[in-house]
Amino acid sequence: MKTAPTRSRKNLGDSCERVAALFLEQRGYTIIARNWRSPTRVGEMDLIAEDAHGLAFVEVRARRGDARGAPEESLTPRKRERLLTIAQEFLAAHAEHADCAWRIDLVAIELDRAGRIARMQVIQGAVEG
Repeated sequence: MKTAPTRSRKNLGDSCERVAALFLEQRGYTIIARNWRSPTRVGEMDLIAEDAHGLAFVEVRARRGDARGAPEESLTPRKRERLLTIAQEFLAAHAEHADCAWRIDLVAIELDRAGRIARMQVIQGAVEG
């Protein structure tokens, strides 16, 4: 059973999602939704954005230090499947986007021990479906 995130972990996640949204906007993305929850409660998409190539469903992953690996390594097969399902549910619920090209991107954020951003990277098409 998954435990609820601690307040500090939740605050870190919220902060990283805000920074990731700004990072994407600086690269030409337009944020159209934040923390979109699927109608079937499969999960939540951190960010949904548009760019010149279509819709980007964005998962934000942050890691402090390198003891547990890089942020992109934390995307398990189960989480990948969930992200695909959430993206498909968003498209089904929003007919205006039904014919758009889409992909699932990852924003990987590495923090140093002091909590400062050491690396931030957008990985386009991080999840294939």
